[in-house]
Amino acid sequence: MSRKKSGGRLFRYRSWIQLGAALGTNAHLSGFLSGRIYSGELKTACVPGLNCYSCPGAVGSCPIGAMQAVVSGNKLNFSYYVFGILLLFGVLLGRLICGFLCPFGWIQQLLHKLPGRKLRVPQKIDRPARFLKYGVLVVFVLALPAFLVDGFGLGAPWFCKWICPAGTLEGGIPLVLTNESLRGSLGFLFWWKIGLLALTILSSVLIYRPFCKYVCPLGAFYALFNRISLTRMELDGGSCVSCGRCERECPMQVQVLKNINSAECIRCGRCAQACPTGAIELRFGKIRLKESAATEAEK
Repeated sequence: MSRKKSGGRLFRYRSWIQLGAALGTNAHLSGFLSGRIYSGELKTACVPGLNCYSCPGAVGSCPIGAMQAVVSGNKLNFSYYVFGILLLFGVLLGRLICGFLCPFGWIQQLLHKLPGRKLRVPQKIDRPARFLKYGVLVVFVLALPAFLVDGFGLGAPWFCKWICPAGTLEGGIPLVLTNESLRGSLGFLFWWKIGLLALTILSSVLIYRPFCKYVCPLGAFYALFNRISLTRMELDGGSCVSCGRCERECPMQVQVLKNINSAECIRCGRCAQACPTGAIELRFGKIRLKESAATEAEK
């Protein structure tokens, strides 16, 4: 089997997983026709990826929305559950969730496949801009909901309300299209969010996953676990010939040879596919999850 064919098979496999994750987390398909949000028992559980609670198809809670809800109120038992499940996701998978299980990450990836000129952000801009998502996590998800509260001691979901383009695409637009009463009450906030969504869509066509790289607070949270998560990329220094193909192929601009499990790695496997000597593998603990293209080609 040729390396090219082997690599293509891995891409198709990943795309099917992303499609399955998007459909699985939005399995309430009738909601898109009725404009009604699912409110069953499954909504008490968080899905791993960024997926709006108010999406008519959503069958689980968005982890960022749930995190904001618990830091802005007094439901301590629920907060332990939310942070506990997010810690579990982070320790087990790290940012593999971004690369395989996040619906909004997949949407950005599909947009980037559209034909046209693509941009690679210069490192002097890209590197410091990557820290913006940590600021969004701390300020808009944790600090503002916790400390800017109303007379009842409750905070607002600042990130969901003012920033999240996934919420606008998955929740805001479908609900407005199916509910006439909502269309009559649109104001500044809705059009502000539409503008942010339009900016995200345009930038996604030009840049690979810009929201994931620079803005997403969920990606920032999982990034904290990338070095210690059980799911990791492994580089065999004895087999590596330092050709640099892995770094040229990496869509997240990770310095693979220096820091393969960087906080920016989404475990997409592109580096392993590009490696001519089979020096890179994806593992869960000691279990090999996917062999490199070079290793498959030898079979």
